[in-house]
Amino acid sequence: MSLLVRGAHKVDAAGEVAGFWMLVDGDRIVATGSEADHAGPDGDGVVHRTVGGDAPAGSTGDALGLVGAPSASPLRGGALPAADATVDLRGARLTPGLVDLHVHGAGGASYDGDAAELERGLAVHRAHGTTRSLVSLVANPLPRLRRSLETIAALRERDPLVLGAHLEGPFLSPGRKGAHVEGFLAEPTREAVETLLSAAPGVVRQVTLAPELPGALDAVRLFVEAGVVVAVGHTQADHALTAAAFDRGATMMTHAFNTMAGIGHREPGPVVAAITDERVTLELILDGTHVHPEVAAILFAAAPGRVALVTDAMAAAGSDDGDYLLGDLAVTVSGGVALLTGTDTIAGSTLTQDAALRVALGRARLSPVAAVTALTLTPARALGLAAGAASAAGAAGSAGAAGSAGLPAGGAGPRADAAPALGLLAPGHAADAVAWTDDWHVARVWAAGREIETAAR
Repeated sequence: MSLLVRGAHKVDAAGEVAGFWMLVDGDRIVATGSEADHAGPDGDGVVHRTVGGDAPAGSTGDALGLVGAPSASPLRGGALPAADATVDLRGARLTPGLVDLHVHGAGGASYDGDAAELERGLAVHRAHGTTRSLVSLVANPLPRLRRSLETIAALRERDPLVLGAHLEGPFLSPGRKGAHVEGFLAEPTREAVETLLSAAPGVVRQVTLAPELPGALDAVRLFVEAGVVVAVGHTQADHALTAAAFDRGATMMTHAFNTMAGIGHREPGPVVAAITDERVTLELILDGTHVHPEVAAILFAAAPGRVALVTDAMAAAGSDDGDYLLGDLAVTVSGGVALLTGTDTIAGSTLTQDAALRVALGRARLSPVAAVTALTLTPARALGLAAGAASAAGAAGSAGAAGSAGLPAGGAGPRADAAPALGLLAPGHAADAVAWTDDWHVARVWAAGREIETAAR
């Protein structure tokens, strides 16, 4: 079934376009254009139907590497393409669907649970505009993590909106464990790495790792060769060791500033190592609690196009204050802030990505393009799922496959099934889109070309 969405004000990493329209066929966008250009360059009533699609040089997308002249096939007489159904957004903003790389649950459901719990939590986040996400797991014994990975793999088989798994544990520093059970932490031995990768080959897309652990730098290479994106996090590492992990192939930082040393004028620390390395994407939890919005603004200025806003949400997201579990740990939520019960240790968040967008636009003073990019194209690129992009893990995994000594293949490289790209409203991309109210609340959501139920305001 085809769908024409028209009358939108498009906002994505390539810039803003008034009178935007897009034609959807099945699960992907097949054409886009602007009704504002009805007259055409020669006043001939031509609407240009974009059939290939990057931003022109000098545009906002130029700074993000979205350069390349689009080809166009004109539609004469100011006509829009025919479709089985048409939605007129009457000037409402339209962005790509949001992508979350780090999320543990919602709606009272934990992603460490069974498939029904995963589906319940995913539905909450999708109603808030998150159309694609990794499923994040806290530290647990390896047999329990294997079972969770098998559950996620089975869910992903029937739900393409699930991108795979993010192992936030168990390879974390005991001194920076945050809301993880210390007794479940483990050293990243080759045996442990193989145990997790072999549970459901291809389902592990991202792993958080503290580079100071014994064997950690070797583990970085093992994960990267298997196509897994490695993120430095929950770490006591200094600037030099963090930089060494990036040189070994790590390409992300898990929730920058949290569970790691801050920036110092004599010892710069891990965040500076990530900021100054163009290969690295930095996760950021922008709920106003984990990181002050003024600090967030500094980070965006220092690493433009490389900050990915994540929720790190636990079961209380989209639910009420009260008592919850994060893994095996008791959590108390009050005023929307989740703390390990009886402590002042933050235990994930109750954030949804639409709320993060509003903080970015408001208290962090980002432009709409920059804020939307941090929730769409940047995380898609980090996993190698943007058009023309391959994550460092995917590239290294392809190059190093012959030398990976039989390690199971990961899934962070180019998709073998030619799935549509993520992160832009452009031809060849997934038909994931969010329509917004004037005050940036979710109005309508489409995922893989199908409209899904949205959250009540």
